[in-house]
Amino acid sequence: MLALSLLAVSPDIGGVLIRGDRGAAKSTAARGLAALLPPTADGTPAPFVNLPLGATEDRVVGTLDLDAALRGEVRLKPGLMAGADGGVLYIDEVNLLADHLVDVLLDVAAMGVNRVQRDGLSAEHPARLALVGSMNPEEGGLRPQFLDRFGLCVDVQAPAAPAERAEIVRRRMAFEADPVRFVAVWETEETALAARLAAAREQLPHVRVPDALLATIAALSAGAGVRSLRADLVLYRAARALAALEGRGEVREADLHRAAPLVLAHRRDPRLPPPPPPPAPPPEASPPPPEETPPPPEGDRPPAPQDTPEEVFAPTANVSPLTLPPAPAPGSRRGEGGPGRVVRSVPDPHPSVLAVPATLRAALTRTARQGSGSVTLTREDFQSPVREEVAGRRVLFVADASGSMGTRERMGAVKGAMLEVLGQQGRRDRVALLPFRGAGATLALDFTTDAAAAEAAITAAPTGGRTPLAHALRLAADVLAGERPAQLVLFTDGRANVPLAPGGDAWADALNAARALRGVPALVVDTETGHVRLNRAAALAEALGADLTTLGGRA
Repeated sequence: MLALSLLAVSPDIGGVLIRGDRGAAKSTAARGLAALLPPTADGTPAPFVNLPLGATEDRVVGTLDLDAALRGEVRLKPGLMAGADGGVLYIDEVNLLADHLVDVLLDVAAMGVNRVQRDGLSAEHPARLALVGSMNPEEGGLRPQFLDRFGLCVDVQAPAAPAERAEIVRRRMAFEADPVRFVAVWETEETALAARLAAAREQLPHVRVPDALLATIAALSAGAGVRSLRADLVLYRAARALAALEGRGEVREADLHRAAPLVLAHRRDPRLPPPPPPPAPPPEASPPPPEETPPPPEGDRPPAPQDTPEEVFAPTANVSPLTLPPAPAPGSRRGEGGPGRVVRSVPDPHPSVLAVPATLRAALTRTARQGSGSVTLTREDFQSPVREEVAGRRVLFVADASGSMGTRERMGAVKGAMLEVLGQQGRRDRVALLPFRGAGATLALDFTTDAAAAEAAITAAPTGGRTPLAHALRLAADVLAGERPAQLVLFTDGRANVPLAPGGDAWADALNAARALRGVPALVVDTETGHVRLNRAAALAEALGADLTTLGGRA
């Protein structure tokens, strides 16, 4: 509510990104914002435009009006952004939208003007809109540079309290039964909120920020580990909008602290250590036991458990970089089948492939400008298609983090190798991390395109405990089942010692789990060292049908 209200007061904040679970009312909140905005100049309600994921750049920003061009006129055919002027442009699953469209949308939201220069056409129109994007982080992240461009960000969850969930269902059913009556029940409260937002918009130009608070803004951004200066500017604007919302003419320091989480949380570098937790309260003194029992003799004491202490080793450079197995063949998923759909076109006098519609538009525009009666094609009209970048490869790192890896040289080299592979990835490639140690395996990082988050997860992975190799391969199979086609990179010395069931054979379990993964493009990196070697990594590679290498690069 606060983030959307600030955006309604000051659209130059640059949009709101809502991240959260499926069914957490993200789109409902965005629609509610449109109802609170002032009507357009002709008295119609503020528009709410839902941008579909499959929209082309022409549909979003506008293009040449072909009907007008055939009559000899050069005119813009407005796109979705023109339709959203004065209202809300909503993008569901914005993290799945083509990058170049996200870039254009954020530019327009910040400037309030849409400029179209294409196909020989140069035009602009106002687009003062409230940009709201939503996404489910489980479906992949948004690139850091786009995260930074969103002014505010809110993480939401569906409520867990039974009473709140029941009230949501109760209201939804009441709306479906009688929408008119339901709207009438809430009309007074909604009208009051709309009036408050309207008053805040009028107050905003008169709100001042004391110069002394600029140092507070800088300190808040720097203290959160945010490098982008855009954060300082957005925090300045958000604090002014908050003061206007509360009917004040001057920003207070409390306004900055209230707006800061919305501005800074999504811009914080995940590679930086988290802020220190608050100190724990001192433990309460407990009364001594009624009778003091003398300790048993040394020989009668049970042996202490010999767990390997947990350590975190820093990555180290490797002598030879790893070479991943060939990427899986494209499937039928979005962005995978073929070279990608055409999203725009560019002038090209010598195109290898001709974008026919764009070429015809360019010829019509030139003819209309020249006032010629007939349409002819020249090389200056030729356009080449620009295709959407196809989805990159998906790589699951499965890393042995048990006590047998507990030397700085070995675990540091494993982390260094993973970071090297990460550095070779393209911007649409996704990586995930599954370390295994102790009694089982966990997915420490789900598939993501965020290289900073992946680097942070790899660097911070602890080492110590036993080697539950079979558990890790079982979990890897589950993870890869939902991400095919994908690749597996397994770092292990093969010294499994945790069976799937008590009393079982840990090594036999690991081989069976590896055979179940056969067919997945895989690379086994043998981390075994020492004079006595079991060469179990080679047996695992054979069971997987995988390539085999070592951290030194020798197969």
